[in-house]
Amino acid sequence: MRLALALALAAAVGVLAGCGSTSRPPAEPAFAVTGAGVGNPVPSGFVGLSMEIKALQEYTGTDPTAVNPVLLHLIEDIAPEQSPVLRLGGDSTDWSWWPVAHVARPPGVRFTLTQNWMDVAHALAAAVRGRLILGVDLEADNRALAAAEANAMVDRIGRSSVDALELGNEPELYGSFGWYASPTGRPVPGRPRDYDPAAFYRDFSSFAPQLPDVRLAGPSSGAPKWLAHLGAFLTAEPKVRLVTIHAYPLKHCRKTTVVTIPQLLAEQSSHGLAASVAPYVAAATAHHDPLRIDEMNGISCGGTRGVSDSFASALWVLDTLFEMARSGVAGVNVQTVPNSIQEVLGPAQGSSGWHMRVHPEYYGMIMFAQAAPAGSRLLKLGTATPPGVKVWATRAIDGVIHVVVINKRLARSQFLRLRVSGAHGPAEVEQLRAPSVQATGGVTLGGQTFGAETATGVLAGPATHRTVTASGGGYPVTVPAASATMLTIPGG
Repeated sequence: MRLALALALAAAVGVLAGCGSTSRPPAEPAFAVTGAGVGNPVPSGFVGLSMEIKALQEYTGTDPTAVNPVLLHLIEDIAPEQSPVLRLGGDSTDWSWWPVAHVARPPGVRFTLTQNWMDVAHALAAAVRGRLILGVDLEADNRALAAAEANAMVDRIGRSSVDALELGNEPELYGSFGWYASPTGRPVPGRPRDYDPAAFYRDFSSFAPQLPDVRLAGPSSGAPKWLAHLGAFLTAEPKVRLVTIHAYPLKHCRKTTVVTIPQLLAEQSSHGLAASVAPYVAAATAHHDPLRIDEMNGISCGGTRGVSDSFASALWVLDTLFEMARSGVAGVNVQTVPNSIQEVLGPAQGSSGWHMRVHPEYYGMIMFAQAAPAGSRLLKLGTATPPGVKVWATRAIDGVIHVVVINKRLARSQFLRLRVSGAHGPAEVEQLRAPSVQATGGVTLGGQTFGAETATGVLAGPATHRTVTASGGGYPVTVPAASATMLTIPGG
């Protein structure tokens, strides 16, 4: 309750601060970007997608020789010239199985993996030169079935395409939510109500030796009380070589909960989320393991219409991806669920072929991918920014500097003069904009758009990039309210 009140007060302050004239303020604040690198280089495949196992073929189609080409382009857009990491898991991890002769289907299973599903998963990974994190059913509590499923994935998709096997999904919920319904309609959970981290450790330890010799991922949890024991879990499970957690800053699991755009754009939802993840990064690092947030979005429990699908989500994800990169996270998979409020990308196949719906959040993912190519380093920033404004900067391997200014204020533009150490020559300017922060369409990146649907996966329309030269000791830039601007500058 106290957290919700604090978020509401912070949001209200942010909105009030944004009221008034949108003209340039009389002062011209200077902002320094130094040449010093911060943290580790951004890994290849830092940005990826997380899909439900049962949704894979909705996105790809069922023909492994003709995987949805629009999807392939869109994946490449968020991992340009990289090896993307895609996660196939989610709730349907524990609803899926690979049939085993003479074994009855577990009562909670409602999706059957087939050879065609395996072929399509292999074809998708091969087409984008990527690797897959694959969910394996733990809730069925059957070691033989888990081993059969895991071996089928490794053998039929291909060991080289498997980044990790993720055993179970959000085990903290096994004792609270129904895994299946009894004949009378009563929800039956997959574990006893008192299921706790110690019981999960015992389960994991009894399943892990039965699985093929590839790296395991876990604990696939988003619960702070469970993740408080992360160090002990990693000590007990040496086969876990990829730490996976889930992160949602806002909760919408009750109909009475109100989630707003100002809450999503508040610092607590980006910087605060990264700060909450930092102790888990430290625990993973102490065990020499990378930590990946392999399921992330702005609002849990299916999201909130008018917020999750609004342009605010693009500004939130852009800022949050930078925050996670700075915190030492090895990668982030943004959750997309077709035909839902949390549909980041939506498949549609008709007589004219494949089309994809592209929602605002995806544009923020693209701008991050452009601003933080693989191997780039975040740069140290010199001075504080005005409230509601964030500045991020990177230096790529080739020396190119990217500076991103995010104005999360709803009703006031921001002028800055950017003093960028090591920059040479004019800067190319690209803006991420929409008709309003509430808009669910009309988003443009550098003046280009995917429109309501795209049949190519390529931004269309005339680009509106412009250049600015340094003057008065820096690069002048005005960022409209509720938008983001990126400067790309040659560097030494």
